[in-house]
Amino acid sequence: MVFGALLVACRDQPAQTVPSATPDPAVAPSSAGSEIHSSANAPMEASAPKPFTPERVEKSGAAMGTHIAFAAYTTPAVSADQVRDAFSAAIDEIKRIEALMTTWRQDSEVSKINAAAGKSATVVGNETYDVIRESVHTSEISEGTFDITFHTLHGLWKFDEDLDPHPPQEKDIKARLPFLGWKNIKLNPDKKSVMLAKKETQIGLGGIAKGYAVDRAVAILDKAGITSFFVQAGGDLFARGKKPDGTDWQAGIRDPRGSEEKWFAKIGLSDHAFSTAGDYERSYVVGGNRYHHIIDPRTGYPATASRSVTIWAPTAFLADAIDDAVFILGPEKGMKIVESLEGVGAVIVDAKNNVWVSKRLKDKVVITAVPGEGI
Repeated sequence: MVFGALLVACRDQPAQTVPSATPDPAVAPSSAGSEIHSSANAPMEASAPKPFTPERVEKSGAAMGTHIAFAAYTTPAVSADQVRDAFSAAIDEIKRIEALMTTWRQDSEVSKINAAAGKSATVVGNETYDVIRESVHTSEISEGTFDITFHTLHGLWKFDEDLDPHPPQEKDIKARLPFLGWKNIKLNPDKKSVMLAKKETQIGLGGIAKGYAVDRAVAILDKAGITSFFVQAGGDLFARGKKPDGTDWQAGIRDPRGSEEKWFAKIGLSDHAFSTAGDYERSYVVGGNRYHHIIDPRTGYPATASRSVTIWAPTAFLADAIDDAVFILGPEKGMKIVESLEGVGAVIVDAKNNVWVSKRLKDKVVITAVPGEGI
């Protein structure tokens, strides 16, 4: 996604440079100039202070296997150097969350839960426990379509650095399906412990942890006193306040069959999150079928009801939690979940290339083109 002009949303997109946009800072009106006396003996009055001009500050980096981007405007109370320091602290915070919740490190809390599967409960910190608890809740309200035990299929489907355009054999998928299911996750709120009931069951927080990390980064920037900014981690982002000229930050929704720079809709963002799940990232086409990383835990195969789902929500955590579920359920059932959640909206491109816009976004989303055709 490209902020400032438009930011095109996609989930888990590869690292890329976020293009700069020309800011339109709001400039405070000039004070009237002081009169300069001609008399040599008359004291000169101090010249009027220059009006404050907000400066746009940007930073990018990498964490959680995706591209991280920030942009913010300075204020009279927060300098460009202070903004940069806050960005650095926010990236450190994202990396801290990653260390807790990744499956790529054996010493993470999630990896320890997986290592103890079927044997014992693992006590974890409040953050990991809360993210897993909310994951289970999302499973409950989504007919189990969002399910962090999808990680039980890890190694069969290869869409990451190990991309392999060869679908796994059906017998191998069926062999693991009995071990999937959020009900295999046993939570103890008193001990803050997590146990996986079956030794073959594994969990992964890749579908929700980035949203939580974005919200934590937002909290860092809020604490620093920055009032106009955005934070993006792959397809998960949050925009705070408005730009200095009084307009919202603008986000574009990518055409799921177009290039990274092509969008079919746009929306203004202020104090809201935005998350897109699409079948165009981490995917391949074989035999006239598209295979992608959003797996339906009920079948073990990539979901087929949607091409992309964009969620607008009060927090990045909530947006990230439900975009996959809505994608898997499809527009009719998915929109029922969206409408049931306060402050949440959605734009869905279904499998037949129809565009669905939820009630809360009818007056916020501008459709600029028809999404492209293709597999």
